[in-house]
Amino acid sequence: MTVVRMNIRPETPAGKIDRAIYGHFAEHLGRCIYEGIWVGTDSPIPNTDGIRDDVAEALRRLRIPVLRWPGGCFADEYHWQDGIGPAELRPRMINTHWGGTVENNHFGTHEFFRLCELIGAEPYVNGNVGSGTVYEMQQWVEYMTFDGESPMADLRRENGRPEPWKLRYFGVGNENWGCGGNMRPDYYADEYRRYATYVRNYGGNRIYKIACGANAADNNWTEVLMREAARFMDGLSLHYYTLPTGEWHEKGSSTEFDVSGWFNTLERTLFMEELLEKHSAIMDRYDPDRRVGLIVDEWGTWYDVEPGTNPGFLYQQNTLRDALVAGVNLHLFHKHCRRVRMANIAQTVNVLQAMVLTEGERMLLTPTYHVFDMFQVHQDAESIPVDYVSPDYTYEGRTIPQLSVSCSRGADGILNLSLCNLHHAEGATIEATVPGLASAGISGRILTNRELNAHNTFKEPETVKPEPFESYNLQDGSLSVQLPPASVVVLRLG
Repeated sequence: MTVVRMNIRPETPAGKIDRAIYGHFAEHLGRCIYEGIWVGTDSPIPNTDGIRDDVAEALRRLRIPVLRWPGGCFADEYHWQDGIGPAELRPRMINTHWGGTVENNHFGTHEFFRLCELIGAEPYVNGNVGSGTVYEMQQWVEYMTFDGESPMADLRRENGRPEPWKLRYFGVGNENWGCGGNMRPDYYADEYRRYATYVRNYGGNRIYKIACGANAADNNWTEVLMREAARFMDGLSLHYYTLPTGEWHEKGSSTEFDVSGWFNTLERTLFMEELLEKHSAIMDRYDPDRRVGLIVDEWGTWYDVEPGTNPGFLYQQNTLRDALVAGVNLHLFHKHCRRVRMANIAQTVNVLQAMVLTEGERMLLTPTYHVFDMFQVHQDAESIPVDYVSPDYTYEGRTIPQLSVSCSRGADGILNLSLCNLHHAEGATIEATVPGLASAGISGRILTNRELNAHNTFKEPETVKPEPFESYNLQDGSLSVQLPPASVVVLRLG
């Protein structure tokens, strides 16, 4: 077993890991909103104001910091006034992006803010630039946040909400290089400046304005947006999905894969590092003080849909492989925390790399959920440098690092060390030096399984779940950890 020596340096913190890095994304897509979150007040499934209780409780336990809604591509065909007022009077529409199904608009602005209240998340609302108007966006912000006398504030009161909501995050368009209008960067930069002008701060509410950023490696988009509009924005988004094959027309199965499929997925996940470095470097030239945050508001795995399901619903299973993908990405966001201020995994329920899967009245937690649960200790903690050299993980002539590691120190002073072993078959021995560790207590949890494609089903919902981890030894001030293959471990040192 390979021995890896690490030096943890708590005396030189490297920045704050913003808790918003652990954000989520819920789009009107497939069964994410309807059935996954919203069942209606007359449903036999236990609910609070139409929001299913089991899902809300599961999400509340994750301490989700921020939730993005209503899209995604859906955002740029969503007209918010369709989703307010008595449910029976709300107009029905066709969800042209996702399956051509009927959207009854029963889940709208009031329901979204109620969901955020129930799970304790900050709302992140994405406005419609692609098919909407400046006036429409201005009215929505006024409806949500204005406390004075105006047509929109009065309309909100008529619909049962006397006081305004607090809204911190607002996205001015989504993927405007694609489904949000097929715009060129120069054109969108001008449109962003125009729309953002009317996203106003009312009363004590202060909005963090997020511009549509690049599709993966489109560095020119970032260049143009930063050059032309940086002073008008607070954040710039970035979207990148992990596809095992790298091909959109045949992405690969979520559960039926071999070692090659395991390795390819992790290799493509690690491309996120290059994206963060290159986009950050461009942003640094225009914003050396790092005032503008990099907002990775869509990320995660994207596979072929589960056989027999609607291809427009993007329903996929979630295995141990996805747990490693989540751990690696979160570690990269920690590493780049001076620029990355928020990230939103796609998506919360029943879509892509979901936290939760539902089937009628039943619900299960995925391996990705468990990683977010284990990693809660990193939220708002100080990033602590770790010096180490990862052994190589080589497969079919290609090489990636075997280990992904991150350390943080919480407000309680405790160090949190998270370790991901990407290798499908080989473990590693970690020999870590930590100042002052001799007097500290240690506790740990591990997520792993003998099968690389292990996943939770409604018949066996706990096949993959965290277990206590005790394969460590503290002697003479040095911590030794036996890290199994294909595993995620979190150690609390203190």
